[in-house]
Amino acid sequence: MIRFSLRIPADLHERVSARAAADRRSLNSQILHLLEVALTAPRPDAGSPGGGPASLAPLRGKPDSSPA
Repeated sequence: MIRFSLRIPADLHERVSARAAADRRSLNSQILHLLEVALTAPRPDAGSPGGGPASLAPLRGKPDSSPA
């Protein structure tokens, strides 16, 4: 397994934590589950014009402002 740090908005953390508790999973297991579901679900926009990555919703939260 690869270990990395992830920054998410507090409200999203609360929502994922609540879902993890309801599903009786650890926060890590819940995030893995949600990623797996998202990556294996068929994409409704596959094959349609403009259905590429540019049409995804913008990321939430503040942009990374750490110095490069």
